[in-house]
Amino acid sequence: MTDRRKTWTAPTPEPVDGPLIGDERPILEGMLQWHRATLLNICAGANSEQLARRPFQPSTLSLLGLVRHLAKVERIWFRERLGSMSFDSMYDAALGKDSDFLGATEAGAESDFARFSAECGASDEIAARHSLDDLVDSRGGPMSLRMVYVHMISEYARHNGHADIIREQIDGVIGR
Repeated sequence: MTDRRKTWTAPTPEPVDGPLIGDERPILEGMLQWHRATLLNICAGANSEQLARRPFQPSTLSLLGLVRHLAKVERIWFRERLGSMSFDSMYDAALGKDSDFLGATEAGAESDFARFSAECGASDEIAARHSLDDLVDSRGGPMSLRMVYVHMISEYARHNGHADIIREQIDGVIGR
């Protein structure tokens, strides 16, 4: 029997191409989808050990940590804040606020990618029920769903830049 923890490899996502003209909602949704796919594409072809590797000590950043972090961010902004749902901590609370990064291990790579996919799908379902003008509580102040999309796009853009650099350090792969 093969040990899947060592052999699991991140799959290549389907290409995403959103509208470049037209109404703002499809543009915002398309850009968020594109950034999600970009993260997965940067990870594509890396095995579970590479995904969990932290090439910049003492930093806790890894490709898998970023996938876990963005799954958590998706849940917070869309299901918890927009959908008014509550959940237990997604990751081991004993690891503290950086549990998404600190808990990223080879053994969990495949399930962490599945969780990321599920959270993105759940985010899209919740967002589809709301107007861009609907408000969420953002640390004590209101924020529109429109701004949540902008925030999420910027969050992914920032972390996709981190992921590019991490991937290059791990195996020299660039331009994904």
